[in-house]
Amino acid sequence: MSYIVRRLLYMIPTILGVALLVFFLFSVAGEDPVRIALGSHASPEAIAALEAKWGLDRPLHMQFLGFLGQIVTFDYGESFISGEPLSDMFAEGAVVSLSLTLPPFVIGQVLFVSLSILIAYYRDSWLDRFATAGTVMTMSVSYLVYIIAFQYILAYQLELFPIRGYASGLEGLQYLVLPSLIILVVSIGPNVRIYRTVFLDEMNADYVRTARAKGVGEAGVLFKHVLKNAMIPILTYTVVAIPFLILGSFLMERYFSLPGVGDLLISAINNGDFPVLKGLTMYIAIAYSVFNLLTDIAYAYVDPRVQLN
Repeated sequence: MSYIVRRLLYMIPTILGVALLVFFLFSVAGEDPVRIALGSHASPEAIAALEAKWGLDRPLHMQFLGFLGQIVTFDYGESFISGEPLSDMFAEGAVVSLSLTLPPFVIGQVLFVSLSILIAYYRDSWLDRFATAGTVMTMSVSYLVYIIAFQYILAYQLELFPIRGYASGLEGLQYLVLPSLIILVVSIGPNVRIYRTVFLDEMNADYVRTARAKGVGEAGVLFKHVLKNAMIPILTYTVVAIPFLILGSFLMERYFSLPGVGDLLISAINNGDFPVLKGLTMYIAIAYSVFNLLTDIAYAYVDPRVQLN
């Protein structure tokens, strides 16, 4: 428990440092959002009125303190462009993004680990060589090629899925299947290659040679010993990726017209909607810190040799 408390305390200066950097980039070094919104020929009265409305007429230290208050309360105000509360925008976008990325992530982890174990079991065989070549080939193809090919074949030619669009509720599932499938296919190459390397590294460890010397079969070595010890790097890779599921996939959400967080972020960049950019950046920074802590805690449960001191 003391370890968790210390780690939570360590997160405070980290979050403060990120907040200071984000505030400097968007409020000091970045472009003037008022000029972006009103144009270069706006009158001084209009500029002053909008600065007062957005709170940009206050001293910088007061604006930073207000930003820290928003971080603590998770209330980042309203969008400069639409005037909609950012908490509502983030919640609506997160539902779409998680609906897009979570299913292929969960299915993918089970599939990638299973394939990697199978490939490691038949290492140096034709299956291993075929899988290695296949992963390299899939990784060499651009993301855009997958998007265009799947849209053309499955959506345009076979008419199995709509090409783009979105609808709320269960009706929206039909718009998520194709981009989720693409995410899963694109993820096979790099993930299987990483997990295969992890399993093969463990299979060359001393404890594996000891188990074999004691007469444990290859399947027993792989599933009873190697799989358990390989869970730490797999767990690290998996848990750290979870916060970024909320961001969705920028390309997928753009090409398939999905109103997720990724599309929201791209729109905010194009429109100079700084509250959205600051809010999303802090959300991801906080989530990344929290899930790093959860990863360390999970180590102790996966591997008894790990002590949280």
